[in-house]
Amino acid sequence: MGEADSRPRLAWCKKRHGKGESQEETTTHEARQSSTAGVRFRCPVSATELELRLFESVKVIGSGRVGSAVSARLRERGVAVGEEGELVLLCVPDGSIAEVAAALDVGPWVAHVSGATPLSALAPHRRRFSMHPLQTFTRARGAEQLDGAWAAVTFEADEARAAGFWLAETLGLKPFELTDDARPLYHAGAAIASNYLVTLHAVAAELFRAAGAPPEGLVPLMRRTIDNGFELTGPIERGDWETVAAHRRAIRAARPELEPLYDVLAEATAK
Repeated sequence: MGEADSRPRLAWCKKRHGKGESQEETTTHEARQSSTAGVRFRCPVSATELELRLFESVKVIGSGRVGSAVSARLRERGVAVGEEGELVLLCVPDGSIAEVAAALDVGPWVAHVSGATPLSALAPHRRRFSMHPLQTFTRARGAEQLDGAWAAVTFEADEARAAGFWLAETLGLKPFELTDDARPLYHAGAAIASNYLVTLHAVAAELFRAAGAPPEGLVPLMRRTIDNGFELTGPIERGDWETVAAHRRAIRAARPELEPLYDVLAEATAK
């Protein structure tokens, strides 16, 4: 949010916690805050305010990797999860979202957790939004997978923005706004970071096996690269093109089908 948004909030914080505001003015403002569609808490709040929930109940449709983690976290936060809900959250495969949404009664809020699917898939519902956890999930773990991850929230009205941000924050995610037309580009970036990391590990492991080296040794290397803030090291960073050429010759001899991939990655890394 820009400076224009932050100034009135900061002014209100100073006024409320500083001098000159009566108890009646404070109560009136708090009542107004609880009914607005903006961000829930705009300055330090009391324990009573922290207990406020936008939704007391959520119906989660889908119990896969994402749905199970979301349901578990909502229960941890004291939100009722059952067959009825003020919010219906679709945690189903992308191809099923439109069909499932169309079968729902119009009335409650409806949202999905897909990163690639547009809001139009939630027709005919108008009280709608999407909240995509920018995280990879596994059934071997639980709600803690949500901790510290980011979440893309797409909406068409301020009220929907508030609902999406509330859901993300309740789940332990860091929300940010994402326009509907930016979804394909956003999702492509997410796929490269997550899915293609799996591919890169598989390719590197294949070369290690061909060299007689243990593929298990790649995991600490990959983790440290992330821990080091993706600081580039190696022959391309040093400008050692003789070593890069040796790589290409070795790959061509052992796994020639992987040479084009190496070339594309080397070119992208050198830019």
